[in-house]
Parts: sequence; structure tokens; C-alpha cells
Amino acid sequence: MPRRLLREADTDLAIRTTDLRITLGGTPILCGVDAQFKRRGINALIGPNGAGKTTLIKALLGLVPFHGLIEVHAGRRRGFPWLGYVPQRLEFDRGTPVTVRDLLCADRQRRPLFLGHARSAIRQAREKLQLVGAERLFGAPLGRLSGGELQRVLVALALLGDPEILLLDEPVAGIDIAGEALFCDLLVRLRDEIGLTILLVSHEMSIVVQHTDHVVCINNGTIQCQGNTLVTLTADNIERVFGYHAAIYEHGHARAPAGEHEGHQHPHMPGPPAHDPGSSS
Repeated sequence: MPRRLLREADTDLAIRTTDLRITLGGTPILCGVDAQFKRRGINALIGPNGAGKTTLIKALLGLVPFHGLIEVHAGRRRGFPWLGYVPQRLEFDRGTPVTVRDLLCADRQRRPLFLGHARSAIRQAREKLQLVGAERLFGAPLGRLSGGELQRVLVALALLGDPEILLLDEPVAGIDIAGEALFCDLLVRLRDEIGLTILLVSHEMSIVVQHTDHVVCINNGTIQCQGNTLVTLTADNIERVFGYHAAIYEHGHARAPAGEHEGHQHPHMPGPPAHDPGSSS
């Protein structure tokens, strides 16, 4: 399972896979994947259910065996760079007394939480919550958080290790439309202010089109197309990846409610017909 650092000549890339092949339980999942993800950009990994997206993310995290090559840009650290990961959901008992403070401090200290929180852990937790605009949630019970609030807390948790690359699996699933826009604004800010490379798996095509710089489209375990998002997501490529005809178009919005973007044009992509058996993505 070769994993190595990218050469300085490839500084515009954060991650590159070459002939990446994965077989699980005797079933080929990835079949010679050659993918590139841009450094200090917001990258999207898209494709229908069962295309191999989650398996590719697991390979990048070193969680599954693979054949081929994964190269990652070293950035400001020596050795292999730290990758942060935000799962699609966090499974826990909604009645638990655990607070946001407990969750974040547990990652930063060795002593048990019942002995108290280390000052350094509290400081780092507050810093990361402030970075994601959620410092007010510091003492809140996890079970009382909304979907958008919990996602911000999980991003803060992933940022505690000061990663150079952040991987997110369906980050806006379960968040309302206004929350989606605010969360994506956060990702843009993390890219622009701290130079974070972001790779997100998403089924929300409007999110991909509006907020990502680079897209990698996968289906049947192989890369179908990749490149600049608006250039790559043509009607032909969308049909090849998802199996239905669609197109990106622009329209103007009427004034939106507070908290939503308003009065500008941006591209949208309509979803597949409801009866289309290939509509799941």
C-alpha cells in the first residue's frame, strides 16, 4: 500500500491517486482510480450510490488495504500530513449528559474527564469553536444540538489536530437550506483564511456547483471525469455519471429570507425524474 509525498513540482495538488485498486470481500470496489484533488481548494467527490466514494475516502485515511499509489502534499509539516475527517453523522445517545466541551477536551487531554478539563484543552477547544463560529455552544449538551450546530462542532473536532486537508462525508445531510448556505460559507472561509484543502463527498449538486472549485466524478469504481467544477459538469458528463440527462443553468433569485443568500445569480442543476431508477446518488 504505497503512500508517499507529492513532489514540489506538483504543489498545485493536495492528493493524487494512481491506479488505485481495492477489492473487499472478493468484490472489486475501485478499479484503477486516477484522481487529482486541488491544493487549497474545495474539491467535490460525486457519483451515485455504490460508486466507490466512501471506499476512496477510507483509502485516503488509510482505513482499507489498497493497491496502487496515493500521494499527498506535505505542506508545512515534516512527514505525512495530518488529515482531518468529518463523518456524515455521529451516533450517540441523545440523552447523554456529554457536552461539546467534554467532546472536544477528551481529544486534547490524557487524563479522564471526571478529573476535570485541562486548561490547554479548554483553550484549544474554544479556539476551534470560535474558528467555526460556534463558541456559544461550548457548554451545550450534544443531544440538544441541531444538525447544523453538530456539524460545526464535528468540524471543530477535526480541526483540533491542525490538519492541512479536511475530508467531509455528506456534510450538509440533515441540514435545512439556510443552514446549508451558512455551512458552505464556513468551508469557503476555512479555505481562504487558513489555506485548508477541503474534499467533500456530496449528493447535493447545487452545493457542488455553487461552492466547489474542482470536481471528481466516479461511477462503477472508475473516474468518469474530473476538473474545474463548472467546466466539467456538462450535461453529457452528468448523464454519463448518474445515468440521467440534466443541465446546469443560471437564474436570478428574488429577495431571500434573512440568513440566506439573496439577489444574485448562480448555477443550479435539476435532479432526475422521480421515476428514474438511476436517480439515487
